[in-house]
Amino acid sequence: MIQTRGSGILLHITSLPSPYGIGDFGPAAYRFVEALERARQHYWQILPLNPTEAAYAHSPYSSPSAFAANTLLISPEMLVREGYLRKSELEPAPGFPEERVAYEAAAWCRERLFAVAYERFRRSGPERGFETFCDGAGWWLDDHALFVALKDHFRGQVWNRWPEEIRAREPEALKEMRELLDDRIRKEKFLQYVAARQWSALRRYCTERGIQVIGDIPIYVAYESVDVWAHPGIFKLDEDLRPTVVAGVPPDIFSKTGQLWGNPVYDWAALRERGYDWWAGRLARSGELYDLFRIDHFRAFADYYEVPAGDTTAEHGTWVDGPGAEFFETLARRFPCFAIVAEDLGANTPAVQALLDRFAFPGMKILLFAFGEGIAESAHIPHNYVHNLICYTGTHDNNTARGWFEEEASEEDRQRFFAYAGREVAAGEVHRELVRLGMTSVARACIVPMQDLLGLGAAARMNYPSTVTGNWVWRMTPEEFDDAPFEWLRGLAELSGRG
Repeated sequence: MIQTRGSGILLHITSLPSPYGIGDFGPAAYRFVEALERARQHYWQILPLNPTEAAYAHSPYSSPSAFAANTLLISPEMLVREGYLRKSELEPAPGFPEERVAYEAAAWCRERLFAVAYERFRRSGPERGFETFCDGAGWWLDDHALFVALKDHFRGQVWNRWPEEIRAREPEALKEMRELLDDRIRKEKFLQYVAARQWSALRRYCTERGIQVIGDIPIYVAYESVDVWAHPGIFKLDEDLRPTVVAGVPPDIFSKTGQLWGNPVYDWAALRERGYDWWAGRLARSGELYDLFRIDHFRAFADYYEVPAGDTTAEHGTWVDGPGAEFFETLARRFPCFAIVAEDLGANTPAVQALLDRFAFPGMKILLFAFGEGIAESAHIPHNYVHNLICYTGTHDNNTARGWFEEEASEEDRQRFFAYAGREVAAGEVHRELVRLGMTSVARACIVPMQDLLGLGAAARMNYPSTVTGNWVWRMTPEEFDDAPFEWLRGLAELSGRG
């Protein structure tokens, strides 16, 4: 349950300004925290910190590891401060675009810097912090680092095409590979150590300034991941370790064939027998990274949609019961205070609502969904809000507020919006009116995407669901950061009792 009235901004790390092609844990992140503090904000919401891959268009929701950090977020400037690089080794900074993430170029640039940093670390001898990190994180780090090394060794092949003894994780074969790939494994552990140090330092900076970080847990994992390779028994796989069913959502008014996500589906019966140990580890890891965390597609804990593997659409799937309240009751014995936010958008069924009510999980409401037909009864209109929820103007999956008004809202939607606002609003002011509606609502938390604070149009959208190109690349330019109306936001926070 959210106890304190407050507000914050949704901005993923990759969207921060940086001279190195992608936002990171460096100086701009610290400046952003300072801006949040000045604006009397209490939350910084980000997207998953997990590694991303070109094969999945760098979506943070399709990761090769549910536990590791994305090493592209390591700040080169902070590597200098930590003594792993010399300042001269960063110069000259490549000419990356400021308004878009350049994933491949940023990875190439960082790989060169990481090689230098790792060599300096390797030659410097044992480092107590590194060994302590490896010991404490070994329960997920050992498999992750080996998986990364094996992926390189087998030239990017999917793990189910590796030699049988490695695919099946025969102990002697894994021992031999650990010895063969020892240096690559140690390098990956070093990079995870550096990422953990830099993120922990940034988290402390947030805490010192009264900022809580809201993270994000994708409910499913990618098939091409260390999680499925290392724990095949908790997924619905056949004897060849291929999925028998995959995740998706059925056809609706937005998609005649549904959405075929393709992720392997959990074998909840097998997980129940193990006391939901893998999920317990996932929540424990999330507790290390975030103050609160949103679970994406929360509905799947009540019931989920599975589609036969090999189908090309999601039209012929089946609804299956999820683990329900037993799952959360089991985990509550280990984690007495859940810090979970439920992504309960879409069909909020009685079973989902029962879980929210029973465990007092805050749900989500989206103002962009509020102005269609039936506005008076809409769950997303502020007069129907309850205290224990998070109100958003929009999320990473929505258009920006201005983009919605200019490109998606019908004339009837606009007129309902004007009537609710009590005045006609120009396109260039729509974002401010929506922010005001959210901030003055009874919802204990209000989160505003950075694009909406800046009043940007559809070109700044973060993600178009069901598409695979052009997503996850928006970045705030240094000029936009400097000109952002944080003082206006501070005044609104104070006026609405959120400051």
